[in-house]
Amino acid sequence: MARAVDVPSLVEQAREGRPRAVARLISLVEDAHPALREVMAALAPHTGNAHVIGITGSPGVGKSTSTSALVKALRHRDLRVGVLAVDPSSPFSGGALLGDRVRMQDHALDPGVYIRSMASRGHLGGLSWATPQALRVLDAAGCDVVLVETVGVGQSEVEIAGMADTTLVLLAPGMGDGIQAAKAGILEVGDVFVVNKADRDGADTTVRDIRHMISLAEARSPGDWRPSVVKTVAAREEGIDDLLAAIDKHRDWLESTGHLRERRLRRAADEVEAIAMVVLRERMGDLRHGTGLDALAADVVDGRTDPYAAADTLVDAVTA
Repeated sequence: MARAVDVPSLVEQAREGRPRAVARLISLVEDAHPALREVMAALAPHTGNAHVIGITGSPGVGKSTSTSALVKALRHRDLRVGVLAVDPSSPFSGGALLGDRVRMQDHALDPGVYIRSMASRGHLGGLSWATPQALRVLDAAGCDVVLVETVGVGQSEVEIAGMADTTLVLLAPGMGDGIQAAKAGILEVGDVFVVNKADRDGADTTVRDIRHMISLAEARSPGDWRPSVVKTVAAREEGIDDLLAAIDKHRDWLESTGHLRERRLRRAADEVEAIAMVVLRERMGDLRHGTGLDALAADVVDGRTDPYAAADTLVDAVTA
């Protein structure tokens, strides 16, 4: 049985920036706690302020190091920063946070930084199903910027584009990332392309290839965003100021054109749809445990009805 939760007190503490309260709220999200609806209702008036930056790319390009460098640079601006690192393993297994705990040691005791590792639990697309609600928690808790680092599963990570205001796609020289970007449709995902490990041979070639592929992409209307390409060496914090400048430029464009609201409307619509689908699946599960679905299946098998008519009947029963 789920433990009772004092939601008003918990939300108030999270609004004050208390890490334990924020952690508890995100745990309620991950566990789909019965109090989750009350939590989201209490948080709703305090959301919509954080700039959400998605960080994606194939394994080995330096996402974790880049995330750490970005956190440091954002803290120099005196911004509160949240980090959601979506990990393929359980967050309770003792596995590495952001791939390597050492990389985040400088931020671990900083009260202006909140870091959370979340398990993808097999969810495709590089994100956890609970990520949208966890973002709301960090937003309401006063984070100015939330960085969402995906698990690094490769071509399926395009889901981050629907979750973030600005999406960074990290690439590295010598890894065939230019070809991978074209294959995976990442060109449509990235707002800023980051060629990390730019001290390696082939960095300029990678930059040139990405710029060429951007130019060959679908024709853009005047005023549309043209993705930036930035070189960094995150391990030495080189190029991070240029990266922040590119992020700032993209946010300015989003706000001046109205695209920021459009993106957030799409994100909210996706979130609402996903929650509704969970509710519908639960109701369908209840039907499956009864006799309704079996009866409809028998009607289809025996030719008394067709699958579409049976599905309509099922939907009517679920939504009644």
